[in-house]
Amino acid sequence: MLQEIYLNKLKELPEHTKKFVGLVAIVIIVILSFAILNAFFGQGDELVEKMKKEEERIAQEQKLSELISTLPSGILVPFQSKGNHKLSKEQYKAVCNATKIVSQRAVMGANLINFKAHKIYTINGNKIDETFVKWDKENNKCFAGFVLSGSNVGINETITVSGEALSFFNTGIDTRVYFIKNF
Repeated sequence: MLQEIYLNKLKELPEHTKKFVGLVAIVIIVILSFAILNAFFGQGDELVEKMKKEEERIAQEQKLSELISTLPSGILVPFQSKGNHKLSKEQYKAVCNATKIVSQRAVMGANLINFKAHKIYTINGNKIDETFVKWDKENNKCFAGFVLSGSNVGINETITVSGEALSFFNTGIDTRVYFIKNF
């Protein structure tokens, strides 16, 4: 009986009022649905933090790319030499942080000094497992290297060869470690 009275009153309301009440009800349902979903699947703070870190990383990469594009193409060294571009301390650090590639020439040069690494490198088809370039804050130097693994006379071995990156090669698009001093 009470329900019938309220239903009749709702039916008597003007059409635009009914539509407005329906719209308000839908908005409330949508907001509540998102609130419930956020409670279960939210993690918004972590996502925002990850996005900020990614934006910072992209901004840093763009800054390094701009620096690399201002340097001349060719061999870049942190010391005075004939025919090569000398990097300032700031440029040396920036180039080290921007470099991700250890060139085949650097690997071969470093392997000439390390006989065991040279043997594993040649026996296993010149396969390199991993390369790395990193800035050492304590020494203010750039270190580069690579990891070789494979079979040497029937024994599986893994060797890490690393040393100071003494020169880089700037292609205009990227930089590569050109020489590793590992002695």
